[in-house]
Amino acid sequence: VQLQASGGGLVQAGGSLRLSCAASGRTFSRFGLGWFRQAPGKERESVAAISWSGYNTYYADSVKGRFTISRDNAKNTVYLQMNSLKPEDTAVYYCAARVADVVSILHQYDYWGQGTQVTVSS
Repeated sequence: VQLQASGGGLVQAGGSLRLSCAASGRTFSRFGLGWFRQAPGKERESVAAISWSGYNTYYADSVKGRFTISRDNAKNTVYLQMNSLKPEDTAVYYCAARVADVVSILHQYDYWGQGTQVTVSS
């Protein structure tokens, strides 16, 4: 599976961005999907995850109520809508896929995208 993340950029605090991650190579609808981020000098953090069907979603407390993960299995794409962005959201964001469903944000993933930079200015 190849994952290609896009949509990052520079935004002011309070603004919004929508990240996309396009997948290719295997049956997308049978992959659990997640978004992670890593800020300079910090460990990688799981941000959100979504089940095969898209009905079940999971979020880190730090983004709950501001970020929304969704997927379009017909387009082989997973999204992360980020609203009310804060400077502490600044990081490289990665999408990931696993050959199993997800039931939390705490999973090991099998495939990773290349990352897209999100910078939130104060």
